[in-house]
Amino acid sequence: MPLTVDIVIYDGFKALEAIGSLSVFTYANIHLTRRGLAGRYDVRLASTRRGEIMSDTGVPLTAAKRIDTLALPHTAIIVGAWQIEEAVGAAPEIVQWVEAAAGRMQRTAALCSGAFFLAAAGLLDGRRATTHWAVADALKQRYPAVRVDADCIFIREGNLWTSAGVTAGIDLALALVEEDFGLDVALDVARDLVVYLKRPGGQSQFSSHLVSQATQNPGIRDVQDWILGNLQRELSAADMAERLSMSVRNFNRSFKRETGTTPSTFVTRARIEAARRLLEEGNLPAKTIAADSGFKTYEAMRKAFQHALGVTPLTYRERFGMGRLQQNQ
Repeated sequence: MPLTVDIVIYDGFKALEAIGSLSVFTYANIHLTRRGLAGRYDVRLASTRRGEIMSDTGVPLTAAKRIDTLALPHTAIIVGAWQIEEAVGAAPEIVQWVEAAAGRMQRTAALCSGAFFLAAAGLLDGRRATTHWAVADALKQRYPAVRVDADCIFIREGNLWTSAGVTAGIDLALALVEEDFGLDVALDVARDLVVYLKRPGGQSQFSSHLVSQATQNPGIRDVQDWILGNLQRELSAADMAERLSMSVRNFNRSFKRETGTTPSTFVTRARIEAARRLLEEGNLPAKTIAADSGFKTYEAMRKAFQHALGVTPLTYRERFGMGRLQQNQ
């Protein structure tokens, strides 16, 4: 029997997320047929009503199915929206449906800000979840019981999956294909779409750099770029302030006003992000990664990981490193 997949859309949904995941499953069917393998996906767009649903691009997609607790798919995928809190408020039927249906489906996934629907249904309470970095703080504040990790590309917690922003929905869909039909099929789809099966790095590869690019004050932005390029150095507030010919006190105030965080916190986050990329991409010894990321010792890196992510660096590598994929081959 085909694996049924309902991609749940609603007014204002992000078109790229729906089409991206739809493309992954469609291409998977092509490769399953070419290989003569049993199984395929039956994918439908679903909503609170049948018919055209307007996307964020102004181009509608047609929902062929109405969400119903009596006609549940194997896998449900809820896409995100720009104005997600307004979207959740305007579609309480989706919250009610996923709350009632998630326990009876094999998998329930939320792409990008679609995690707000799962959170509103109480499904993410006490669980790790990710979302688009731009709305991660809003998710934390509105649903404090959710353990938000804003840097992961996607997270699996039991039968619940969440992904980061927009194109990360493709990463999640590829992971579902790998789980259902194996690595080779997922790799074929990834090659067709010219994307990584598992992209190196997480949202962390974007966050600190994007914070720097979004900073209005050119002096503060230059300091941020200098930090990102010199993580192995001893980075003190005094050195940063000197680069701008400012007092430490004035620099600290200006930095926090521009970025919403302190210089020391920015440095620590940047070092954690650098360490995460090294843990995900290769097999360097943990002590080497600590030194290359600017931590004086492995213990300092371990404490930073525990505080920021709730796991040790070695546990993080076990969960998200490339070695995990190799073990599954």
